[in-house]
Amino acid sequence: MSDVIDQYRISKEPYYRIVSDEVELFEAAYSVRMPMMLKGPTGCGKTRFVEHMAYKLGKPLITVACNEDMTASDLVGRFLLDAQGTRWQDGPLALAARHGAICYLDEVVEARQDTTVVIHPLTDNRRVLPLEKKGELVHAHPDFQIVISYNPGYQSLMKDLKQSTKQRFGGLDFTYPEHAIETEIVAHETGVAADVAGKLVSIAERSRNLKGHGLDEGLSTRMLIYAGSLIAKGVDAKSACRVALVRPITDDPDMRDALDAAVSTFF
Repeated sequence: MSDVIDQYRISKEPYYRIVSDEVELFEAAYSVRMPMMLKGPTGCGKTRFVEHMAYKLGKPLITVACNEDMTASDLVGRFLLDAQGTRWQDGPLALAARHGAICYLDEVVEARQDTTVVIHPLTDNRRVLPLEKKGELVHAHPDFQIVISYNPGYQSLMKDLKQSTKQRFGGLDFTYPEHAIETEIVAHETGVAADVAGKLVSIAERSRNLKGHGLDEGLSTRMLIYAGSLIAKGVDAKSACRVALVRPITDDPDMRDALDAAVSTFF
């Protein structure tokens, strides 16, 4: 079974630019195995932060991309039928709990509320996971921790966490970094010059001012890295921005014109 869990170990240190005291706060939370909740907009670095912390702590990281079709069995496990007969297969949550991994539920509000309640027994002093179909009670490994993330900007009455879930977690707020730090991140991740990275960040900042005024969300740091990567490969800056920034984020002709104008201002 060590081979099964070892595949989830991060072998190379992920680049993460510390913004505030988030690293030391997470380390303190892990020291007492506090479940953690990361809140922030799409593409601002939540997943990269979890990867960085898993590497720093030397723990395997099992990531689950939550979706509305995910069932409790997808998390905890199910019986499968093969040539040898019926066998049980642990889901990612059970696997992490048994072997002391960090289990990261990405965009947890995308999952149905009747699915997410299965994490409750793991997020209090019990630290157990009942496998009802198997008739087994899994006691979490001492190294196990659960981390969830979501984007509060997309909250609605239909897609939000129950208070009974929220209050089981410590919380860290994430947002897009200030201009100089975000420029440093884009330059590091793409290899473009600092001045080019700075222009991309300036375009993103303009788009973020349009959130709620034609855009559901501004340009993310992840999108800037896509654009910078194209530029680093020799693609014309305006074309790279059109492909990686403007076209993916909106289909509205007027909003596209506004964003194209912002690109032309800097490039």
